[in-house]
Amino acid sequence: MATSSTRLGIYYGVIGPLLLFSMVAAVGIGSTELPWETIVRVLGAKLLPAGWVDTSGITKADDVIVWMIRLPRALVAAFVGAGLALAGAVMQGLFRNPLAEPGLAGAGSGAVLGAVLAFVAGWSATNVISLPACAIAGALLSLLLVYSMATRAGITPVSTLLLAGIAVSSLLTAVSSLLLSLNIVNWQIAQEIVFWMMGGLESRTWTHVWLCGPLVALGSVVSVFHARELDLMQQGEDVAAAFGVDVESTKRTLILLAALLTGASVAVAGSVAFVGLVVPHAVRMVLGPSSRTLLPASALGGAIFLVLCDLFARTVDPPTELRLGVVTALTGGPVFIWLLMRRYREVSA
Repeated sequence: MATSSTRLGIYYGVIGPLLLFSMVAAVGIGSTELPWETIVRVLGAKLLPAGWVDTSGITKADDVIVWMIRLPRALVAAFVGAGLALAGAVMQGLFRNPLAEPGLAGAGSGAVLGAVLAFVAGWSATNVISLPACAIAGALLSLLLVYSMATRAGITPVSTLLLAGIAVSSLLTAVSSLLLSLNIVNWQIAQEIVFWMMGGLESRTWTHVWLCGPLVALGSVVSVFHARELDLMQQGEDVAAAFGVDVESTKRTLILLAALLTGASVAVAGSVAFVGLVVPHAVRMVLGPSSRTLLPASALGGAIFLVLCDLFARTVDPPTELRLGVVTALTGGPVFIWLLMRRYREVSA
């Protein structure tokens, strides 16, 4: 049987080239096919000093398609996939449950409600930043509500936090549905809300990259720094406290981290299902439960998964685009069922 270091080497040996391939495919494949040489030359012309790259064969259309349309969308997909998978891994470790997912503390439904309010109020039509800003604010406010409900005398039991998160998520989802039903007569607003709640990455720009990218990168760094505490928390709060972990402070940090990652992801992609549930679970089955290994591996796996799902969503039936949340659910659902059945057979054997 392969050792953990061997499995880790094989994983990154496969996942690294696969990430590069998926990004090139996402930029090159579409209504206008672009060879990889053109993609490399456009990127070189943008990123390297003038004169280093021969741009004689690059048309204005090539430049716009690569740099302004497809590359920002692919980067947003990668950041969103990484953020959701990382948030899922953190939540699964915190709740000591491989079935936990990023929206368990209410951040996902809060972000959706914030976006719905931006649509209903008309803010989304006036400023491109208002929609993701409202979504992130909604995620953080819902987390604050859940945490305040679950905390008594400075102590936040994980079980109470879970129940409060489920209750608040259900309430916020109901409010979003209510706002949708009240605005159903305005077809344009209703369509925007429905599409947002189904997830999608059409018309994403560099603004969206800079809105979610730094937050996901920051969350990745912070999560790795807390990998030891997360591993100890999985052994139980008493065990973690015995090893010198400030349990309540760690819980607050990890919950805020997951909410920030979820809010930043939902803010630019809408509601995307199953990424934070399936990817960490699958990576855990390959690499084991160690958070120091699981967290970065899940982030890379989530990035690849969502880039490929988005590529499929926009190319399977052109010029129509499938909703990204539908593709991830149709892909992740059967995979997760297969993983559960495989694990059940292993336990029963």
